[in-house]
Amino acid sequence: MTSPTRRSRLWWLVVPLAALALWAVAKNGDSTADKSDAAPSASAAANPSARATTGAPGKSADPTGPYDPADYAAQVRAHAREAGVNPVLLMAILYNESYKPHDPSLERAWQNLKPDAAFGIANMHKAAFEDTKRNRDFADRDWSELPDDRDLAVQAAAWYLHDLEAQLPSKVSGPYTRDELAALGYNAGSGNMLAFARGVKPGSQAQSYLDKLRATWDKAEKAVG
Repeated sequence: MTSPTRRSRLWWLVVPLAALALWAVAKNGDSTADKSDAAPSASAAANPSARATTGAPGKSADPTGPYDPADYAAQVRAHAREAGVNPVLLMAILYNESYKPHDPSLERAWQNLKPDAAFGIANMHKAAFEDTKRNRDFADRDWSELPDDRDLAVQAAAWYLHDLEAQLPSKVSGPYTRDELAALGYNAGSGNMLAFARGVKPGSQAQSYLDKLRATWDKAEKAVG
């Protein structure tokens, strides 16, 4: 997550019935929700980033369908190169943030109940997105588009990692690599990241995030090729 305070994952293991009810209403009201071969909307046709998502091969073409971060290897490689960050790190972040369902209707239903919830497959909060998009190619995009545009979510996450790494001192203390510190910053915020870079020990939630990152690193490396 991109919030300084780590969120419990338990509420995504047992999603509140109210959120599910809102999701069902939203899904039933969307006549194109299950039509992955439908023609792109006018907004998608006018939006290059949206075209990149809807035109991607396989499961990645449908933001309401099954989600596997590996389906976005092409987007991860492209945006990591553009932002100057390690593509394996970016893919590992997507794996770390894949613990909850990433369906646009469900994300919005939950956000109605929890206004500070994150959006998109990279679980980005609004404040982080607004800071990251400044003077970037996606500066005219809105945070509310993240659930529908997975390519935009990957792009924003790549540049957020870039900005976090740019804040790190040239020399860091402690046992963490710069990639690991950036991941900790993605989870716990830049202030905590800088403390960890000085040798401060992460709390249990940040350590759990780092442990998961390390556990999925090989899978992320294989996914990006």
